[in-house]
Amino acid sequence: MDAPTSAPAHRQRQMAESFGADADRYDRARMAYPDELITRIQELAPGPEVLDVGCGTGIEARQLQAVGASVLGVEPDARMAAYARSHGLVVEESRFEEWDAAERTFDAVVSAQAWHWVDPVVGAAKVRDVLRPGGLFAAFWNVYAPPEPVGDALLDGLRKVMPDLPLDPAAMKQADRTYEEGARQVGERFAELGGFAEPEPWRFSWSRDVTREEWLDFVPTQGFLTRLSPEQRAPVLEAVGAAVDDLGGTFTLNTVTVGIAVPLRRAP
Repeated sequence: MDAPTSAPAHRQRQMAESFGADADRYDRARMAYPDELITRIQELAPGPEVLDVGCGTGIEARQLQAVGASVLGVEPDARMAAYARSHGLVVEESRFEEWDAAERTFDAVVSAQAWHWVDPVVGAAKVRDVLRPGGLFAAFWNVYAPPEPVGDALLDGLRKVMPDLPLDPAAMKQADRTYEEGARQVGERFAELGGFAEPEPWRFSWSRDVTREEWLDFVPTQGFLTRLSPEQRAPVLEAVGAAVDDLGGTFTLNTVTVGIAVPLRRAP
């Protein structure tokens, strides 16, 4: 998981804005989103103009651009924003809650792996302000489930180097359910705000084979580890690498992409 569950994620600004410490690694190691999800956004959005909240390095934005969308990113981390710009995305640096829309509106507002960092009340109201009638809001997250020995090695390593970290092993082993509940709550927030249609939950399951090198490249991009020095991360990566070695140096990574889609009602 990208954030502990002991406090609202949007208040953990230091962690929220730590992912740019190694933007190149983040973009290289983090996985793209299912083609079915990108197609669903195309189907539900009334047009091609998309606002990407917390766009990071632009992983999902590039996927949307590849199918014809015009994407504007909003990103609070200057390092992530610079990386995204260098790969063809227009980005404005700001926290979404403070971002000036300058009377612009969009056919869709999306947020990949980032909406939990946004104040849920302020964020939902702002989305309603910038969506065109019939426009789509969609938030989604990739949730990774490595084999149990690999996941346990990460937990054990984290406990040793960060003993005060509020880890919930049960929640981390059922992270897809945790994120689904979070997505459901996002949908409820938009429903309570008014003006939106019934939320549509999304769940896409997929898998791919991952090598030891690829997994050890990915692990430091998680929120628990982004603020640690290479020396502090070393024993964690050593433990995780040993667990992957015990599986023959590669494993099948099962992944679930969960999300929520909420269209803004058209004017009567």
